Amino acid sequence: MTHTVEFLRRLYPGDDQDRAGWGVRIDGTDLRALVAEATRAGWSQEWDGSKEPPDGREAYLMTQHAPLVMADDAHARRHFLGDPDPERREPETGAMALLGCICGTDECWPMMATVTLTQDLVTWSGFHQPYRPEWGILAMGPYVFPRPAYDRALADPVRFPGRGLLSVSGDHGTDDHTSEDAGGASGETS
Repeated sequence: MTHTVEFLRRLYPGDDQDRAGWGVRIDGTDLRALVAEATRAGWSQEWDGSKEPPDGREAYLMTQHAPLVMADDAHARRHFLGDPDPERREPETGAMALLGCICGTDECWPMMATVTLTQDLVTWSGFHQPYRPEWGILAMGPYVFPRPAYDRALADPVRFPGRGLLSVSGDHGTDDHTSEDAGGASGETS
């Protein structure tokens, strides 16, 4: 079974002209929502008998990761075509980050996966959190995308106006620099 992929792009807060957050939707669902569900059991074991996250478990699950922060569009394309920066790849497994940390430093809390590219298909599999090896491979994927559709989605990402963060809720107005930039395009969610 093949899946559909959309890449989401929004200029990142700050003065860098080309720096952007790159998110992903698979079959219309934000990758962060898929990861939230897949990591629920691991987090639940850690939370049993310990302090709850400040905003509650569900809020934490949905906001544990952020879109990757890329220097420019060419950098993002190289990354998602299997040529990530060394700090976004595990040398021992070859897995690469598909999501980063909410702090803006992707390697701080990445979501890793093996990305396999052929002439016809792109496959994302073996999702795991490198800082929680006890969780093992997460129960998500593999996601198989037709290569031509993947390449088109990467070349023409869904672009959100203004500068800010791509949130799971679809409220793309967070951290905007001007009020006229607030909000994403009508009907667009990440």
